[in-house]
Amino acid sequence: MDPISLSSFGIAGVLYITLQISVTIHILLHKEEVHSAIGWIGLIWLTPLLGTVLYVILGINRIHRKALSLRNTGPNLLTASSQITDEEKRHVPPSFIQLLRLGHKVHPQHFAIGNTITPYINGDNAYPEMCRMIESAQKEVLISSYIFNNDKAGHMILSAAQTAVKNGAKVKILVDGVGLNYSKPNLAHAVKKLKGIEFSVFLPSKSPVTLPFVNLRNHRKIMIVDGKEAFFGGMNIAQGNLVAQHPKEPIQDTTFKVQGPVVAQMQRVFEEDWIFSGKKHFIPYTAPKNTPLPGHTPARIIPDGPDSDFGKIQTLVMGALVCAQKSIHIVTPYFLPERDVLNALELASMRGVHVEIILPSKSNIFGMDWAMRANFPRLLKKGVKIYLTPPPFDHSKLLVVDEAWTFAGSANWDVRSFRLNFECNIECLGRHTASQVLKIIHAKKQAARAEVFNPKQRPSIFALIRNNAFKLLTPYY
Repeated sequence: MDPISLSSFGIAGVLYITLQISVTIHILLHKEEVHSAIGWIGLIWLTPLLGTVLYVILGINRIHRKALSLRNTGPNLLTASSQITDEEKRHVPPSFIQLLRLGHKVHPQHFAIGNTITPYINGDNAYPEMCRMIESAQKEVLISSYIFNNDKAGHMILSAAQTAVKNGAKVKILVDGVGLNYSKPNLAHAVKKLKGIEFSVFLPSKSPVTLPFVNLRNHRKIMIVDGKEAFFGGMNIAQGNLVAQHPKEPIQDTTFKVQGPVVAQMQRVFEEDWIFSGKKHFIPYTAPKNTPLPGHTPARIIPDGPDSDFGKIQTLVMGALVCAQKSIHIVTPYFLPERDVLNALELASMRGVHVEIILPSKSNIFGMDWAMRANFPRLLKKGVKIYLTPPPFDHSKLLVVDEAWTFAGSANWDVRSFRLNFECNIECLGRHTASQVLKIIHAKKQAARAEVFNPKQRPSIFALIRNNAFKLLTPYY
């Protein structure tokens, strides 16, 4: 080999090692989770080129949202105070005062007082009321959804939106870039044919510019009409939610009609997402200050995402599990939390708290059932109750603690929702809302099958390997 070739080889080797060291340093500086850091470093040193490319695409959090600055504007939506008001204290057991204090530290925003929170089951009940609300709009309709299909359900909402436009209302629709493509042709094709509707996509999945964000999704579901009433929760807009009409792939779900001042907090979340999607800043329509309060429930919105909002929902969930004295009721379609959440559930059960988790018996994602089942034995052994509901697949996301604290929204109990997605939940105080949600939970439990821990009937070695192997894919479901 001639000297030039040797010299070139030496330079390439130095650059190669320099790249590996540089990426390793970046991981050490930016990855807080030890297992995550070790995994990435191992991948980069064992397969340098492939590992580096994967890390650059999937491992670096590039989300920097200029819309975050909006949280420092507006009248009294945010406060740095951790003082708990007497009205807030009145609606929860004394043991939850610490949780309220934690909540103000996690998300410095007081509860809005005087709301009505009404649950709706399935699209058969929710969609007609959504359409009625939209058709009555005079000023503004804001819709954000992870999935908004170009199908029967989607056409119901679009038709109502056209009526709102004729009324003189401004209509804005925001759909996630991944969720947009759940139907072919997607909703963008249908909206193009309509006049007066502004449409935007959150991180378009097919754009080379957004390739590094392919694993990050806006999972929020928010619908706001005239700044005074809204639908909020985890229900997408898709024909499958019209369960009574026997669609090919039926999906049960629960969402909430919300009326009252907390709607202004939802507007702030939509406003930020709209700007982040590349649209111009706008000022949402605000309901008149003299609007009568429709109810008595204190509520507040908790936005979460892989930017500076990181970890709010999981932190509040952990706080609620620690504060629980009597009962914890969980309904979720996907249950793949990390070890700290599993430990908190086990410790609550061991303290004597009644802990029950209701899951679908058959998931709509391949491998999810096996992955979730990997965590069953440890939970059942510690006294946690697990119930599996029969088909249709249940997409509901509900949490009630001590029959007085309710937490619901778009977030599932998994790593994707707790760490990767842009999510949004509503935190409600008081027994009235909790009792409504508990009725729904108890009805699901009545139809479900209880999992039983039997140490004499251990799964086969094949099942254990399969379940734990699929569990490794947790962040990518």
